[in-house]
Amino acid sequence: MKNSLKELIANAARKAHAAGVLTTAEFPAVEIEEPKNDTHGDFATNFAMLSAKAQRMAPRKIAQALLDHMEDPQAMILRMEIAGPGFVNFFLKPTAWPPVVQQVLAQDQTYGASAIGAGVRIQVEFVSANPTGPLHVGHGRGAAVGDSVANLLQLCGFDVQREYYINDSGRQIQTLGRSVLLRCRELLGETVVFPEECYQGDYIRDLARALIDAQGEALVRRSDDQAVLECARFAAQAIIAGIRQDLETFGISFDRWYSEQSLYDNGRIERSLEELKSRQVLYLQDGAWWFKTTDFGDEKDRVVVRQNGLTTYFASDIAYHRDKFERGFDRVIDVWGADHHGYIPRMRAAVEASGYAPERFEVVLVQLVNLLRDGLPVAMGKRSGDFVTLREVMEEVGSDAARFIFLTRDHESPLDFDLTVAKQKTNDNPVYYVQYVHARIASILRKAAEQGLSDLCWDDAAGARLVEVEEIQLIKALARYPEAVQAATLALAPHRITFFLMQLAALFHAYYNKHRVLGEDPVLSRGRLCLVAAVQKVIRNGLTVLGVGAPDQM
Repeated sequence: MKNSLKELIANAARKAHAAGVLTTAEFPAVEIEEPKNDTHGDFATNFAMLSAKAQRMAPRKIAQALLDHMEDPQAMILRMEIAGPGFVNFFLKPTAWPPVVQQVLAQDQTYGASAIGAGVRIQVEFVSANPTGPLHVGHGRGAAVGDSVANLLQLCGFDVQREYYINDSGRQIQTLGRSVLLRCRELLGETVVFPEECYQGDYIRDLARALIDAQGEALVRRSDDQAVLECARFAAQAIIAGIRQDLETFGISFDRWYSEQSLYDNGRIERSLEELKSRQVLYLQDGAWWFKTTDFGDEKDRVVVRQNGLTTYFASDIAYHRDKFERGFDRVIDVWGADHHGYIPRMRAAVEASGYAPERFEVVLVQLVNLLRDGLPVAMGKRSGDFVTLREVMEEVGSDAARFIFLTRDHESPLDFDLTVAKQKTNDNPVYYVQYVHARIASILRKAAEQGLSDLCWDDAAGARLVEVEEIQLIKALARYPEAVQAATLALAPHRITFFLMQLAALFHAYYNKHRVLGEDPVLSRGRLCLVAAVQKVIRNGLTVLGVGAPDQM
């Protein structure tokens, strides 16, 4: 609808210039908005005001020229008016809206899709939690955001690859191995002082018990370094297996799991540092190698090789992101926890110093989740020691509720997640509120089939009966869905789809409470059946973007 109006306005401007009314053919891009006040029409444009400087004319005079040269071959405009300093308001005929329902029904699962990203390869790396413990509720929000961002990009035609970066090297893995080894010794009867820096939680003891069952007491007789290494390998593999299982239950799969250790094994870190040395962005000072990240906008230079010769995590990340671009991705999107905000400038510096445009690297920051029960903070989980696991949340409220609620707010804002609300079958529960619409419409369609009204092929005569205010409001919402998808995709903001679905659900509830879908008038019933079927399809399409199910019964 907006595109049609944009074309009409552009054509009117060209005709006005050809007639000598407008002084120049240099026109701005046509912008169309939906007025907040219905009395201002269905759509409005500020084209006349944007054109005033180039045309050297008063905006209202330009607006009048547009109206004088407007042609409406589809006969969808009821009337037009000039408002304020030069806005043009458009009021559409009620008959202009029903074809949107026909479009939704015809396009079905592809309604909302586009090709704006055709030919562009994007990698989305998300979760990437250290394999030192189970996923916690914060990881769950990052997983929901990352997967939904990838879904949106795919829906808009981008070639997307999902990736999980496994931090299976370095100090935290050594700490994991030592934590498990100490628990092994403790279980075998030794008196152990468990250091504070070691990983807490019963899951470490469970790993130690499993390792003893597999290897027996021989493990603790090995040298300390060898025992720590074996414990670390065993524990990391077990934890990664648990993470994979949790993510699968959460409806998430990755195209690739990328090992940090592989960067050392195949020499990528060393080659990346040598390349940066050749570019003269690394320098030696006090026995350590430093990266001149300040040359690229960072607040201070960063160490990449310590005095002891060991590389830093930053060095690994440089090599890893260089590898991403070498694999041919046009854009790289990382989903990080908000506590990594300060890491962005140095990584952008690394990308630019490696010879790639820094705007090809993007970071989506995900804020914390405050887990509540009846409005009160939830106690930490015993299994994990200092956090509540994603698995515990899924077991209590289900994957659908968890994913939907994680996406009810902008990922850059903290989120209050109330477990009690997430389990309620009331309108206070946002996922129930939306899913119920899909299930309610499924029930209506089943009842219609029982009455012999199972054919939902579009009928112009039936569509013409959709004239009630609530019906037009529903159709207008359906018409906005493709634009909502594109806007959410370009902004990497899946919560916009959640918000759209809740608005659509509210409109449906208001409509259903006031109007009967199946009545005595068969033509009107067919029109309304087509309308609610279109609403159901858009609800399903939106829920699919969010990775949430669309149940036929609740």
